[in-house]
Amino acid sequence: STSDFCVSPDKFIANRTKEFLSAEVTHYYLYCSQSLPNPFQQSLTIFQRSLTTMQIQIQGLLQFSVPVFPTAERDLLGIQRLLNSTEFNLNQLTALLDCRGLHKNYLDGLMGVCYDGVEGLLYLCLFSLLSVSAFCVMLCAIPRAWTLITSRNRDYDDIDEEDPFNPQARHMAFNPSRASHVHSFCSYSSSLDSQASPHPPPQTAAILPTSEYM
Repeated sequence: STSDFCVSPDKFIANRTKEFLSAEVTHYYLYCSQSLPNPFQQSLTIFQRSLTTMQIQIQGLLQFSVPVFPTAERDLLGIQRLLNSTEFNLNQLTALLDCRGLHKNYLDGLMGVCYDGVEGLLYLCLFSLLSVSAFCVMLCAIPRAWTLITSRNRDYDDIDEEDPFNPQARHMAFNPSRASHVHSFCSYSSSLDSQASPHPPPQTAAILPTSEYM
């Protein structure tokens, strides 16, 4: 229905309203040309003339009958107020039946549905396709990334901890507990060396004076 409406909106509305609305009225509001007569103008003119005639008659009764029948003034004033209210409502109805306001709303709705609405629908479809593509890429990348992570962890497990270029061994070298153990081991080794050699080693060769060489 939306595609039919956007392709030929005037024909679409005429076909939809032909069962309960005359073609003259539909044509008047769809095109709203100054050359087209208002189909309600004749009826509105008759109502306006009848209302004006009744107002003139009530004004004459107030002028000539009230001096003779003073009690009729209240009823005549009520009828006059009713006629004034009817005239106001008739003027509002005439303005509402004019094609310019309704035709402007029709064009705004047509632009919103057939241009802005279709453009928004296209953007929605495009972003939906992009979302689906991104989801598929993510599904394909997650297993590959998981495989790389597990293989990297396996490689780290195979590395020798005593390798000085190993980051784990380097981290362990700076461990305070291990440093204390190394320090104690070095202290213990130095103490053993001092106990094993209490006297300084003897000199193998004596330094002779220079005159003996002469």
